[in-house]
This record gives sequence, structure tokens and C-alpha cells, in this order.
Amino acid sequence: MTIFRYAELARVVRNGFVESQHYGSVVVLAPDGTVALAAGVPDEPVLPRSTLKPVQALACRIAAGDELTGPALALAAGSHTGDDRHVEVVRAMLAGAGLTEDALGCPVDWPEDEVTRDRLIRAGGQRDRIRMNCSGKHAAMLVACVARSWSTHDYLDPDHPLQRETAAAVARLAGTPIAHHAVDGCGAPLFGLPLTGLARTFQALVTAPAGSDEALVAQAMRQHPEYVGGWHGHPNTDLMRALPGVLAKGGAEGVLAVAAPDGHAVAVKAIDGSPRATTAIALAALDAVGVPVGGADALRQVPVLGGGVPVGAVTAVIDWTTASPRTSRTSRTEKEES
Repeated sequence: MTIFRYAELARVVRNGFVESQHYGSVVVLAPDGTVALAAGVPDEPVLPRSTLKPVQALACRIAAGDELTGPALALAAGSHTGDDRHVEVVRAMLAGAGLTEDALGCPVDWPEDEVTRDRLIRAGGQRDRIRMNCSGKHAAMLVACVARSWSTHDYLDPDHPLQRETAAAVARLAGTPIAHHAVDGCGAPLFGLPLTGLARTFQALVTAPAGSDEALVAQAMRQHPEYVGGWHGHPNTDLMRALPGVLAKGGAEGVLAVAAPDGHAVAVKAIDGSPRATTAIALAALDAVGVPVGGADALRQVPVLGGGVPVGAVTAVIDWTTASPRTSRTSRTEKEES
């Protein structure tokens, strides 16, 4: 792998000096499913990590039906910060299925919310599964298993009926076969996709017919963005608050997907694994195709501090002329026929 296969996506500038650069790939889909803009190698498979949670939540929703709605469905699609309000909903999800947090298969962890974490530490608390950022997804998987009378002890096995249904949903929404099978940090099966396929999954969610399971997942995330992330400075939550109707979900190692209400969708992968510029990159990409993003101007730069005051910024610097002509013309139909 060489960095020069990728495009420069963002720069870190301190007092007028380019201190660092982020390289990677980005793709923007037009509402008709064609690739409007691309830079880097967007047809190369990536591991989406938690960016795929909305599709995993979809599989759970299809299996469990109205057992998963509202904040619970948003938690299933999110990476929460372990706030007490998150934990309350996860416990209710498990209790409704006749289970306790002992059934969760995710690792133990401290809450990501600093206020909650510090309070727990002062009180002598310990890391636990229910505070881990993926516990909402795992609880939803268990709810789905109980609803369908599937076993719960092995729900993370790739051959479990729920995981087979999830893999099928991923491939269906992405419009492409799964490129690689892996295990995510939380222990759940993980599915590698081209970045273009990841963008298609988000486009499918925001353009789905009203009342469909896909539309209900998107609706839950947009109506309850604090359950997708948190109440205090979570980038996905902040983006959905700033631009009502937008769907956003990030994942570890510098992955982010965003879809606008009109059907434009963007997926980003920073090859260095850093997420710090991904929101700014996605907003620049949407702006480049005419999607209004003015409400999120505060998120288009990340301040660079010197002595506690801004002395520069992390900003997107995408050169769309680096896009491959073949990539920029490729549509979902062309891919399916090839």
C-alpha cells in the first residue's frame, strides 16, 4: 500500500504552516445513484466499522418489528457515549426481551462521556458492558433473536441466523457483494465494502419509502440524534442537529457516511485512521455538489490551538480533478451488469 494511491483530503495548518495532512478516499453519490464526485480509490474495500450500524439495526428491526422503535432503534444504529439515559434505554430493551445485561456479548468499557465516567470512577464504579458504546446494537440483536425464537448465547457467531440476515441486508443495500469478513472491536461480525457501496447503504436509508423498515431506521436516528451519539460534543449528533434531515454515522479508523434528504450520499475513509477531519471532508463534499450545508459551518473546520487560543485549523482540501473518469461515471446499474 502506498499513500500516493489516495487523495489529499485535509490539511492541518498552524500559524500558516502545513503541519500535517490527511490522505484517503471520498465518494459522493448523486440522487440517481451515479457517482457525482470521487477522489482517491473509492472502489477499494474498506472496513466500515460502526458506520455500518444503521444497516445492522435495519436487520434487527426487520426481525423484531415494533419491538425496536424510537430511541431504542436509534441506539441500535448508534455508538452512544454511556450516558445514564443511554443505559436506561438499553436496560429497558433487554428487560422487554426477558434478559439482563449479562446476555450482552460486547466487551466491558468505561462510558465515553467524560462527566459520566468521572462520576462513576469517583463512586468506585467499574467498567461494564452496558456502558460500552456498542451496547445498544448488541441489545437490539438480542431483542431480534428473542422475537424470532433464535438462540441468544451465540448471537455473534457469523453463522447465526441474525448475522446471516445482516450480511444479506448489507449486500442488498450496498448493491455489491461483501468484499471481506472480519470481527469488529465489539465482537460482532464486520463486513468489508467498497466506499461506493457504503455510500449506497446510506442513500438507500434516506430514500426508502415512508413506513418501510429502512425509513424507520433513518427516522429514528434523525429524530433522536442524541441516542446515535451523545449530548456533549458528539460529531454525528452535532451534524444531525445542525442539518435537520441529514443522516450521519461514523466508525473507527477514520470512516464516515452522510446522506442528505435529497438523496445525495457521501462516504469518507481517512487512510491514517484519524476521524478528526472526516466531518469537515464530508461537508465539503456535499457542498461541492450543491447540498446546502450552511447550518453546519461551525463543523467545517477543527480549531488548532496554541496556548489555548486558535492559531490555525484542520480544513478539507479535496482536489476533485484527481477522480478517476471511470469511477466518476460508474453507476449502480453498470456495476450490477459487469
